[in-house]
Amino acid sequence: MIKPRIALDMDEVIADVSPKFLDLYEQELGIRLQKEDYWGKKIYQINGAMHVRDFLHEKGFFADLPVMPGSQEVVKSLTEHYDVFITTAAMEFRASLEDKYDWLLQHFPFIHWRNFVFCGDKSILRADYMIDDHVNNLETFTGKGLLYTASHNIHETRFTRVNNWEEIGDFFEKERK
Repeated sequence: MIKPRIALDMDEVIADVSPKFLDLYEQELGIRLQKEDYWGKKIYQINGAMHVRDFLHEKGFFADLPVMPGSQEVVKSLTEHYDVFITTAAMEFRASLEDKYDWLLQHFPFIHWRNFVFCGDKSILRADYMIDDHVNNLETFTGKGLLYTASHNIHETRFTRVNNWEEIGDFFEKERK
């Protein structure tokens, strides 16, 4: 029996990039941002902080990101009924490839390496569902897109929104019925 496929984004969906950006912003600019300071945009889009984005190109940036709460348990349960593929637009940040690969092996060992998709343009992906925080990836997706809430997408209303992993688990529980 063929299982439905889920294309699952990595950064800001299963890997929490925000704490690292907040720490870098504070180190670079001497100010600890509060959520309301960057809500509605990415942290590096704040005036004077664009250079913080440059850290994405450094080896090790992605190596120690925290895991999104609840993601491991829900993703593991999803693998019972779905083929789950980690789909990350990693090609822009060459140094991220090994870090992301190792991070996935460490935190999601139940997902086979064959289900890691490192790409530049997610419009090539074919799956039944995609969970992503970037609207542009969902706009070109032909399956059912779920928008994972992140600071930069809070005003978006075109896609089914999921705010956390509990909601994702609930969504797929209903889909199976």
